Amino acid sequence: MRILTTDQIRKVENLCFERYYNEAELMLKAGNACADSIINRYGDSLVNAEISVLCGGGKNAGDGFVIARRLFAFGARAKIVLCAGEPTIAEPLLYFNQAVKSRVPVVDFADEHTVCDYIVDCMFGIGFHGEARAPFDKIFKTVGESEAEVIAIDTPSGTNSTTGEACENCVCADFTIAISTLKMAHVLPPANAFCGEVETVTIGIPEDCYEDEYVLTITEEDVKSCFNKRGKNANKGSFGHQLNICGSRTMFGAAVIATKAAVRSGAGLVKLMIPESAYPLAAAHLTQPIFKPVKYNALGTFSSACAADFDEEKDWATSIVLGCGMGVNADTVALCEHILKNSTCPIILDADGINCLSQRINMIEGIKAPIVLTPHPGEMARLISKTPAEIQQDRINIAKTFARENNTVLVLKGANTVVTDGQSVFVNTTGNPALAMGGTGDMLAGMIGAFAAQGIEPLNAAKAAVYLHGLCGDVAAQKLSQRGAAVSDMTELLGTLMSVCE
Repeated sequence: MRILTTDQIRKVENLCFERYYNEAELMLKAGNACADSIINRYGDSLVNAEISVLCGGGKNAGDGFVIARRLFAFGARAKIVLCAGEPTIAEPLLYFNQAVKSRVPVVDFADEHTVCDYIVDCMFGIGFHGEARAPFDKIFKTVGESEAEVIAIDTPSGTNSTTGEACENCVCADFTIAISTLKMAHVLPPANAFCGEVETVTIGIPEDCYEDEYVLTITEEDVKSCFNKRGKNANKGSFGHQLNICGSRTMFGAAVIATKAAVRSGAGLVKLMIPESAYPLAAAHLTQPIFKPVKYNALGTFSSACAADFDEEKDWATSIVLGCGMGVNADTVALCEHILKNSTCPIILDADGINCLSQRINMIEGIKAPIVLTPHPGEMARLISKTPAEIQQDRINIAKTFARENNTVLVLKGANTVVTDGQSVFVNTTGNPALAMGGTGDMLAGMIGAFAAQGIEPLNAAKAAVYLHGLCGDVAAQKLSQRGAAVSDMTELLGTLMSVCE
């Protein structure tokens, strides 16, 4: 599914006006599609319910007038609440007059805004930017204090549909109906936190009106297309050799999680290269992988002498996961550089592998191996000398620029994880706050490594892993709870959820 900016969707709509429908026709289609969505979702609970349809002074109000008329006809006690006076634009005025003719009550927000069961937000849609000016500052605050179910049309008022910014007291919706496509406000923080559940409705804009390259969501179909059916005569050598170079004395769990996830993700053989200081601890939790215990330094992390141990394995591996729980010091930085410069198979660089890279960013210059980096915002901030807040304010552009300039695939983790190779950009829509705990990133790294080991191109391996990783979080939260689900629950689910790929 496409994700558009304000300018992009306006360009699409203008092309549609030129080629197919006038503005009034498209507005009617949008209003009816939104009304259908509301009726399908809430059903008979709308009958006799008090519904305030808040309408601003722009074209989003036209959708609201159509919605109010439809809900009134359905049996709701729906009324139009004018927040900026009666409409003056021709198309909204047409549907306002139709609603009035159908005897839909009309009130002014300044005169009457009573307690209601539902609020439909048709104040701004994609047209908002900056801060709320009077009277909308008061209106937004009133909506926020209401106990009504809030339904936003296109985007919640007070959110910027292009940047994902949100003003003070912006509308916090329980349900948002995205018209035609998702917008950036639905996936970028902080606006995505104000959208509630999001549903996209189509309004009949033909495909030839979408002419540009867009950010896309990762879909189940994308994931399925990455995997071939397993042959009847396949053996363990048919599905790749994954080498995990992870762990240390105090962070052996990261190595365990990444390795369990790799096994559950279908890699044919998984080998864990780990400092001898952590080997007994990790071995107590793993039975299926091969172990390669190696020398360690006084900190219990990899010694720089382990470069020779890696050289013994590099031709065996078809993918490498590097960094989970390995620590950051002179030895691990040197080892990371040696591995990066002496590998040819895909490398998934995670956690402390990224932190080692941030110590010496030029170590990825001229390397032969395809690289997938999987930073969270803090790691990304260290990598490019910005703050986590700056990363979050411009996630897509920062990720795309870094990937393009460094010839990598970048997976910028967080709610609505961004995956990009510097050209195409994908945003994930699976997952929930159950994934906000230590260890889930190690799980993701192991999954990407397993898919790459099986021969899936790195960008597709990252997309598939991110989607399935989020799905594990969704199912775990459903079965247990967001607070109570653990990484171990998610890795156990992973084996079953891999059926998506079959």
